[in-house]
Amino acid sequence: MDSTFSARKASKTKILVINALFIAFTLAATMFINLRLPIMGNGGLIHLGNVPLLIAAFVYGRKTGAIAGAFGMGLFDLISGWTAWAPFTFVIVGAMGYVAGLIAEKTPGNRVFVYALAVVAALVIKIVGYYFVEVILYGNWIQPFGSIPGNVLQVVVAAVIVIPLVGRLKKIVGQG
Repeated sequence: MDSTFSARKASKTKILVINALFIAFTLAATMFINLRLPIMGNGGLIHLGNVPLLIAAFVYGRKTGAIAGAFGMGLFDLISGWTAWAPFTFVIVGAMGYVAGLIAEKTPGNRVFVYALAVVAALVIKIVGYYFVEVILYGNWIQPFGSIPGNVLQVVVAAVIVIPLVGRLKKIVGQG
């Protein structure tokens, strides 16, 4: 038996399983741990789906972060009555996971600072992306400002949970 082929096959299987798990974790955290904000316009949905998304991006890299975010939160939109948002979520949250993972992978320096920088970049993508989606969906340039506090809150809460844990998680899974 060719050991190179077996190792490659095991590696692909492991990556597939990790991606599937983080899609499921992101979907579950978005679906079951959420709160709708009662503010103007769409208001925003506060959820903890960004926690597994950021863990995936920081521990397993930009591709896993993008896959977890795009598919996990995109599936949430499809099965939860937010169907019109699904294609936008797929792109925006996929970009959040990719960019956060990319910054975490490529930026040297203090890891806490790097992870915080990655979270800020993800937050900017979320705010700008969803602002323009709301402009498109609602045809209004003012109303989308009502969703910004919720977007900020959910990403900041995720950062407060994830940043202290990532170093330990990377050691546990043998990545750090």
